[in-house]
Amino acid sequence: MPRLGVWQQTWRLVVAAVVSLPIWLTTLALARKEPGGPDAWILVADPLIALGCLTVLLWRRRWPLTVALAVAVASTASAFATGAALLALCSVSTRRRPVEIGAVALAYVIASQVAVGMFPVQGSADVQWWVQVVVPALTAGIAAAAGMAVGARRVEVRSLRERAESAEREQSARAAQARALERNRIAREMHDVLAHRISLVAMQAGVLDHRRDLPPEENRVLVRGIAEGSHQALEELREVLGVLRADPGRPEPPQPSLDRIPDLVADARTSGLDVRLTDTVTATPPGGVGRTCYRIVQEALTNAAKHAPGAVVHVTLDGSEGGTLDIGVRNGPAPLRTARPPASGFGLLGLGERITLAGGELDHGPTSEGGYVLTARLPWPDGPAHSHETSA
Repeated sequence: MPRLGVWQQTWRLVVAAVVSLPIWLTTLALARKEPGGPDAWILVADPLIALGCLTVLLWRRRWPLTVALAVAVASTASAFATGAALLALCSVSTRRRPVEIGAVALAYVIASQVAVGMFPVQGSADVQWWVQVVVPALTAGIAAAAGMAVGARRVEVRSLRERAESAEREQSARAAQARALERNRIAREMHDVLAHRISLVAMQAGVLDHRRDLPPEENRVLVRGIAEGSHQALEELREVLGVLRADPGRPEPPQPSLDRIPDLVADARTSGLDVRLTDTVTATPPGGVGRTCYRIVQEALTNAAKHAPGAVVHVTLDGSEGGTLDIGVRNGPAPLRTARPPASGFGLLGLGERITLAGGELDHGPTSEGGYVLTARLPWPDGPAHSHETSA
């Protein structure tokens, strides 16, 4: 068991002393009425023995049974040590071991009977023997019951703490798995795109090698294509560095990019979601930025359909080359009150991992009107740009 602090030890010992005080005062008062009573012993030796018992109780958690038996035996010669003996019995009872509890309780009851014989006081001879046994046994039973209740509570708290720690570890493991799956998914996407881009560069280089009779203008076009393709391949490679491909199975189909967002919005409308798209992007960002943008909008629309059915969803896209690509998805409160759907809680976590790898920023949270807003910002480096058709 863990060690108790100074305050925890102090108040327990003080309670034990307070419990013993009325017993000691009563014994002292009765002993003074008895001719030749042991006043000196009760006034001096009794409190000193009790002080020793209280001091020994400081080690009751290290040697619970030994300390409890020692204090129970010592209480034979000290009425002031009764509270210490009960505290020792209560402490050993927290272990909930019947043999130990029975041994200490029996020692306490026997000690009380021996004390009555050693230090008789006025009126003790008139008390029936069974009363002298039942009263100590009853107090020992109360102390043992209290100790067992405390022990059961400690076991329950320890079990709850272990379950909470286990759940936290499991949650952390699931979060790490979700991040790893998202990173692997990104790696698979980038693998196919990068292989396609490098194959185009190799093909253009092969044309230059085999066609020595090309006009200068066509040569310049091929060289420019090789330079642009190599530059884009390097950009794609920087994004996927450090990410291992977990499943080298069959190649995946080409991944959707920014130009597929209108189709994504159309599909959402077909499923009953009221989506309104505002797209002011006038150029085509690099492939990695476009794919990340598509995944952001896809995840946001999925969450809106799940948690806010019937709400109006506004999707805004804005940005320019050399700056950032800004994505915003906002929905109002759900007009249709349905049962709360089950959620894994890892969709936004994986999305955050993807955006972090892209060097962007993600922010999301509820609005004051009861809706939800998700905003993301992705870096858009300078590079070859093409016109981008907007459809809403």
